[in-house]
Amino acid sequence: MRYFVHIGYHGLHFNGWQKQPGILNVQGVIEQALTQILKTPVVINGCGRTDAQVHASQFFFHMDIEQSWDFDLVFRLNKLLPGSIAVFDIIPMPGMQHARFDAVQRCYDYFIHTYKSPFLNGLSAFYLLKDLHIDQMKQAAALLPQYKDYRPFCTSPDKYEHTICNVMSASLTVDSSGDRLRFQISSNRFLSKMIRIIMGQLLKIGKGELSVDEFENYLITKETPALITPAHPQGLYLSKVTYPYLNLPPRTEFSAILQHQVDQFG
Repeated sequence: MRYFVHIGYHGLHFNGWQKQPGILNVQGVIEQALTQILKTPVVINGCGRTDAQVHASQFFFHMDIEQSWDFDLVFRLNKLLPGSIAVFDIIPMPGMQHARFDAVQRCYDYFIHTYKSPFLNGLSAFYLLKDLHIDQMKQAAALLPQYKDYRPFCTSPDKYEHTICNVMSASLTVDSSGDRLRFQISSNRFLSKMIRIIMGQLLKIGKGELSVDEFENYLITKETPALITPAHPQGLYLSKVTYPYLNLPPRTEFSAILQHQVDQFG
């Protein structure tokens, strides 16, 4: 039988979701725990691939288990898994639904703080910057849903059949103190490092190194910037995954300090 598993993880110490030999990754740790508990090899398929040090406040994977279990699998998994990975729900599916290919929307959050904070370390991207042109950054972010081809904001565009993304929303907000930023974007799909590259371009706009018109021109001409500088991975969160048949609210908030920040954004 196929099951969808609803999880979240803090990715700072993982080399991404994808299983790779000899490297700590989220998929491998979960597969090992499931195999140990169920006493049979278990292979899982995730809803996407997060980069090294990237977080997920909502993530789904599917697994096929032939034999049922007579114990609380969520409890046992959470007891065995490290504190950086949490299992929220295990949902039996009526057919062969696919965690990756069936997702119709993915939402990401990217957090930045512009002052050094030991409490935000690893939870938000630190950039020691002053007097950012926030209004221009907001203008550029608001342009994104107007365009479909994101070839200029991808590290390896030729590896894809196409680089079309249906970006449904994008916005940049700042908290009341002016020193924490939050970029939100939702789309049916994302390209390799696309969000971090966009965030890197927005930071260039904020520093006065790139104009809004120049940023939009990349989207119009589909030309890749001469220098691509992806933003730090620690600020990025996969925060919501939606399916036609499954639309669960995230079971976990961001960390308390980030959640307080979220409540102040405007």
